[in-house]
Amino acid sequence: MPKKSSKPNRGFQIADQIQRDLSELIARELKDPRVGMVTINAVEVTPDYAHAKVFFSILVGDPEETTEALNQAAGFLRNHLFKRLHIHTVPTLHFHFDRTTERAADMNALIAKAVSSRSKDE
Repeated sequence: MPKKSSKPNRGFQIADQIQRDLSELIARELKDPRVGMVTINAVEVTPDYAHAKVFFSILVGDPEETTEALNQAAGFLRNHLFKRLHIHTVPTLHFHFDRTTERAADMNALIAKAVSSRSKDE
């Protein structure tokens, strides 16, 4: 039977710290012109801390180019995380564009359109 962790929320704490540190590192240390204003929406860390999925959104720019640039910079960012985090294993970072905000904006536009067409009918 696997030993229960003495800190059951440790994975969430690590993911939260990675999210905060990456936000700062990307804004301050990353000089790639393909990376503009990036918002780190969520980080999911595997139980063994070997990998972390990093979900991000952008205000302007090409999502594919930004994803490529962030994944190319993953080693650089991981190295900087290693200096900040006090854990034995810093996960390998995998960046994924998060379309949640895009979908929310599309949904809001559809709702507004439906409401305006309903008010015209009345």
